[in-house]
Amino acid sequence: MKKMKFVGLFLILALTGASINAAELKIGVVNASAVLDQSPQKAQALARLEKEFSSRSKGLEKKHKDLRAQQEKLSKDSAILGADERKAKEREILSEQRELKRLQDEYSEDLSIRRNEELRKLEKDIAQTIVELAKKDSYDLVLYQGVIYASERADMTAKVLELLKSKSK
Repeated sequence: MKKMKFVGLFLILALTGASINAAELKIGVVNASAVLDQSPQKAQALARLEKEFSSRSKGLEKKHKDLRAQQEKLSKDSAILGADERKAKEREILSEQRELKRLQDEYSEDLSIRRNEELRKLEKDIAQTIVELAKKDSYDLVLYQGVIYASERADMTAKVLELLKSKSK
């Protein structure tokens, strides 16, 4: 019985001590989606992707318009064309449709790969910025993703965004 009282007293002291230590911790929270959406680095990354893929996008649009024009021409001229000539043009259009689809798939895949690369680079930059700010302001713990609620006092999202904006200049 004495041992149970001793264990109970020890547990109470341990829990009380842990709560006292927890009150001394400086904890910060960063809203991940707000930082990703509002950081100037995201706009810069999107501009880089747009610049990198704009010529391919315009080329695909041009091929699509040309193919549509060929299809319209075939439908208009089908009455005056011979059966063999019409079938040859239909095969040619079908072949060009397949080529366009292949090029669009490659474009989508390449864009997706590059977007993911840029996103990983941005996330790494944001993480480094958060760590830098946490060390500078002496935070003991910073939570970045998976936070349901944080008070204004613990929210450091605005500070992180300010630091990211100053880095982008």
